[in-house]
Amino acid sequence: MTSVLDSAIFGPLFSDEEINAIFTDAAYVQALVEVEIALARAQARVGVIPAGAAEKIAKAQARKIDVAALGKGTIRSGFPIVALVQELRKQAGADAAPFVHWGATTQDIMDTACVLQVRAAIGTFKSRLRGIVQCLSELAEKHRATVLAGRTHGQQALPITFGVKVAAWLAPLVRHGRRLDEISARLFVVQFGGAAGTLAALGDKGLAVAQALADELKLTAPEMPWHAQRDNFVEFAGWLSLVTGSLAKMAQDIILMAQTEVAEVSESADEGRGGSSTMPQKSNPITSELIVAVARTNASLLSALHNAHIQEHERATHGWQMEWLALPQMIMLTGGGLKHALYLARNLQVDTEAMRANIARANDVILAEGAVFALAKSMPRQKAEELVKRACGAAVSENKPLIEVVKRLAGDSIKKGEIDWQALAEPRNYLGATEEIIDRVLKNAEKFFH
Repeated sequence: MTSVLDSAIFGPLFSDEEINAIFTDAAYVQALVEVEIALARAQARVGVIPAGAAEKIAKAQARKIDVAALGKGTIRSGFPIVALVQELRKQAGADAAPFVHWGATTQDIMDTACVLQVRAAIGTFKSRLRGIVQCLSELAEKHRATVLAGRTHGQQALPITFGVKVAAWLAPLVRHGRRLDEISARLFVVQFGGAAGTLAALGDKGLAVAQALADELKLTAPEMPWHAQRDNFVEFAGWLSLVTGSLAKMAQDIILMAQTEVAEVSESADEGRGGSSTMPQKSNPITSELIVAVARTNASLLSALHNAHIQEHERATHGWQMEWLALPQMIMLTGGGLKHALYLARNLQVDTEAMRANIARANDVILAEGAVFALAKSMPRQKAEELVKRACGAAVSENKPLIEVVKRLAGDSIKKGEIDWQALAEPRNYLGATEEIIDRVLKNAEKFFH
C-alpha cells in the first residue's frame, strides 16, 4: 500500500469510485492524448500544420500508449510528455510524426489535461451537492417543528428545532454550490504558451492557436499563459477545503448527538454498521468520523497549494510538482466526503422523543432566558434575572421543572393572569424566528436546482 487512497482496503473509506476513475493512470493518459489531438486539430484549422497530419494524429488511441514506457520516460525527464510524444509519433506515422506537439511545451499539455480532469470532477461534485441539498431540505422541512436543545459551548442554551439545525448544515452548501459556479469559469481555461509563455515558435499565429485549442476542448482561452500563475488552482483547493469543512460541521454535530448519553440521532438504521470487534453494544458514527478526517486532511493539504503558489520567473521549479502531490488527493478526499455526507443525509435516524427527554432531564433550564423576559414585564430586569438564576439552581437540586420553580419563587410578586405559566413551560413557544429562518434557507436551496 503506497497510500490510503491507493489501498483496496482503506481507499473506499476516503474516496468516491466515480472521482477515482478520473485520476487513474489510464484516465490521465486519455486526457493527455485528448489535448495533443485537440492541439493538432487547432493548428490545422489555423494553418500551422497540414490538415492531413492532424487527421493522422487525431487517430491516436490512448489505450495503445505504453504506460510502462511513460513511467520510464518520466524517471528520465521528470515528466511524462517526452515519452508520450514518442508514443504518439509512432501511431501517427512518419509523415505526421514531426507535427505532434508542435510549438507546445510539456506544461501546456499537462496543465490542460489537469483542467479536463478538474472539469470532470466538478461535474460529479455538483451532482453530489445537489443530492445532499435535496435530502437536507426534506429533512429540515420534516423537522421544522421538532424541538430540541440548542447548545452553546457544549451546554444546553435555548430551545431550537432540529429543522433549523439542519438548515444550518444546508445553508453553506448552497453557498458552496454558487462558489463552484463562479470559480469554474476561471478554472476551465486552456494552458498554451510554449516554452516561456510567448508562443514564439508559432510566429503570429500563437494566440489564434490558443483560441482554437480552447474551442476544441470546450474551454476558454486566457488573456495570457498561466504557467507560473497558479491562483485558480489554489482557489479551487480552497473550495475543496471549504466544502469538506462544512460537511464536517454536520458530521461533528451528528457525532455529538449520537453519544450514548444524548442519543438524539444515529447515522442509519443499518444493523451492524459501526460495530465494535469486542463491544456488542457499540454503533460507532464511522461515516461522520470519516468526513471529519477528510476535512482536517484537506485543511492540511491546502497549505501545500498555498506554498506551491509561490513560483519563480516564467516557469517554476518545484511548486508544480507540489500540486501533483496535493491537488488530486484533495479532489479525491472531497469526493469521499461528499459521498459519505449524501449517505448521512439520506439515512439519518432522528429520535424526537430523546430530544424532548434531554430537555426535561435537564429540568427545562433552557427556558431560563424566556422566563427572565416574561418576569421583566412585571418587575425590574435585574430582579427577574436574579430570581431565575436562583430558580435554575433549585430546579436542578430539587429535580423539578424550571418554570414550576420560577412560579413558586415569584409568589405574589406576579399578579394572577400576568404570565401564562403553562405556555411559558413549553419550549416550542420560545423559538423566535425559527420558522422564518427555515423558510429562507429552503427557498434559497430551491433556487440551487434552477
